[in-house]
Amino acid sequence: MIKEKKRGNLIIISGPTCAGKDTVIKELLKKRENTVCPISYTSRKIRKGEVNGVDYYFITREEFERKIENNDFLEYAKVRYGEYFGTPKKELEELLSNGKDVILEIDVQGASQVKKLFPETILIFILAPSMEELKRRIKQRGAEKNIEEVIDRFKTAYKEIQKIKKYNYVVVNDEIEKAVQKIEAILISEKCRVDRIEELYVQNEEEFMHELLMDEYFENKEKKITDI
Repeated sequence: MIKEKKRGNLIIISGPTCAGKDTVIKELLKKRENTVCPISYTSRKIRKGEVNGVDYYFITREEFERKIENNDFLEYAKVRYGEYFGTPKKELEELLSNGKDVILEIDVQGASQVKKLFPETILIFILAPSMEELKRRIKQRGAEKNIEEVIDRFKTAYKEIQKIKKYNYVVVNDEIEKAVQKIEAILISEKCRVDRIEELYVQNEEEFMHELLMDEYFENKEKKITDI
């Protein structure tokens, strides 16, 4: 009786550094066959062990800026050291049109940009269990060279968390498996939304059966149901 919209859902997952977004997304993709994470473009140099077209599309800064001028990106950002990262618009639109659910890992600023273009976007914010745990994870990662960089990273994370009310859902990542289960539940419930119904219809056979049942009801309304 219900025909769902074929178009897939666009899901953005954001959160502060060391909240575990990458791990959660990788585990989620293993469990959901129809869910994909499109490959982003970057102007930074390829690192050892990375594969062009798998980890990123690695292009020059000049090529990236030409794509910006051509409006090829859904969103993009210029990060530290002047390197670009961007989400390709055409590839994403093709995936959604083919019924794929698309997950993007984007910061809070990029999420706001995408939400304006695609109001139906599902925004999910991933949190560490506590600020103390977040600080521990940042220090344990060891990517920062000194305590000043650790403090700077922590301050940035705190500012990002203040934007949480712009999101539809929040998931605390205390255990990866539980966090993935929560996101799966969110995506299942989103598929059941009434606004995903493209058409509500009753087939002729069902109409015919309804009429027969009603006729039988009126013919036998004085009898007990066990006598019918």
